[in-house]
Formats: sequence, C-alpha cells, structure tokens
Amino acid sequence: MTGEAGRSRAEPKAKDSSNPSERMRRAIDSPRGRQLCSQRIGTVEPVFGNIRHNKRLSRLNHRGRAKVNTQWYLYCMVHNIEKLAETNLGQQRGR
Repeated sequence: MTGEAGRSRAEPKAKDSSNPSERMRRAIDSPRGRQLCSQRIGTVEPVFGNIRHNKRLSRLNHRGRAKVNTQWYLYCMVHNIEKLAETNLGQQRGR
C-alpha cells in the first residue's frame, strides 16, 4: 500500500459518451425517457407477470424456434381469451 491515506486504489473511469450503456442511461434519464418508462409499466410488464406467475410459465419446455413460438403463442392466446372473458367483449349482444 502506498503512503497516501484516504485515496482509493481505483480511479473512477471517465464517462465515455459513445458507450451504449451511457447513451441508454442518458436516454432513460431524459424527460421523454421517464415518460416512456412509466407507460411501459402499464402496458407490457403486467402481461409477462401474469403469464409467468399466474400461468406458471417460467421456462419454455420445447426446443427449436417453431415449437417455442407455438408454446408462447398458446400462452398469449390464453391470456387474451381471459381478458376478453373478464370484460365480456367476447359475448354477442341481443341474445
């Protein structure tokens, strides 16, 4: 250990503005980025949470793109059918 007390061994790295992580951090911290992130919570993530937690799909059981897509599409269909059933949009009127 060198004689200077209180100094860190590792100097903080200078931020590289061309680094993809730094560009993403700036985009998310902007007012537009914050607005987009807040919308995402209300649109996309509850769907994945429902499929993962309520339908218990934590991993896909098949191999190969065609089989995986088929399984994923089935789970998405079940999710959408449940949404239709909850809102009564799937029922015809006048009967």
